[in-house]
Amino acid sequence: MRAGVIGAAGYTGGELLRLLLGHPRLEVVFATSGRWAGRPVAAAHPNLRKRTTLAFSPHERASAVDVLFLAAPHGAAAEAIDRWSRLADVVIDLSADFRLRSTDEYERRYRRPHPAPAWLDRFVTGLPELHRDALRGATHVAVPGCIATAAILALRPAAAAGLLQGETVVTALIGSSAAGATPGPSGHHPERSGAMRLFQPAGHRHEAEVEQACGGHVRIGGVAVEAVRGVSAVCQATPARPLSETDLWRAYRASYGAEPFVRLVSQRQGVYQLPEPKVVMGSNYCDVGFSVTGDGCRLTLLAALDNLMKGSAGNAVQCLNLVAGWDEATGLEFAGLHPV
Repeated sequence: MRAGVIGAAGYTGGELLRLLLGHPRLEVVFATSGRWAGRPVAAAHPNLRKRTTLAFSPHERASAVDVLFLAAPHGAAAEAIDRWSRLADVVIDLSADFRLRSTDEYERRYRRPHPAPAWLDRFVTGLPELHRDALRGATHVAVPGCIATAAILALRPAAAAGLLQGETVVTALIGSSAAGATPGPSGHHPERSGAMRLFQPAGHRHEAEVEQACGGHVRIGGVAVEAVRGVSAVCQATPARPLSETDLWRAYRASYGAEPFVRLVSQRQGVYQLPEPKVVMGSNYCDVGFSVTGDGCRLTLLAALDNLMKGSAGNAVQCLNLVAGWDEATGLEFAGLHPV
């Protein structure tokens, strides 16, 4: 299968290229970039030296392929979706443009009308754990945001089993790569180093994605931490009735027991008793865990993932595997490193 990547010079684009170049069923035909056009892919992604001789091409040079990955900034995919869809049988968007089903919710969260509302219903949400059957044979896939993916995977089994009530508060600790490859004042090293900076403590745009998937009312606050990769979602929830750890194990095993990329982590001993992003770096795994207070009236539901893998590029490749009818773990076998 022939693949192309639009917006391939960013961190997500680089991670996509790393995975696609190693995928046994894919050939990367082109990788586009406005700023890097004409320069070797390895100039932006030095880890790909000797992995490819490709050079970045301008966006207008994109040609017909079997699958097209859109790793462009938010808004860019929707503005050109007619063109991109003519180039490929399958389009997988990693931006926020087609994640929400409601145009009103999109406008409220992104403060502008949706550029292509007629396309929203054509996109399947790219989260295999929730939408595996719909992804098989899909032509358009919208990959969720990294914080949303972590929070959804942490909350969904309990929410779907009717175990939660009231508002859920999510604290998302996130590494600097989630801010993208384009430098900005908040990412400048002297400002970022040593920081544990709260951002978007109210009205975080990923709240809508989590509510769309899990129902209920969700509040998300992000905390920028001194790490390059990783998301840790810590979800404080109120149960509909007092619960035990046994109740949660039953619900989460029912949801994730057969999932290839979700691991349940809730141990009483060892260094990594609960999900930790460091353990999943470079892998497509999401580790999910939980803790219950003694009276069973307060839950802490957790998830840890690599924001560039299960939070974006890895999840996109997993979705493509399902779309194409391949083993969904193809090209995603790397287990991560320890120690790092």
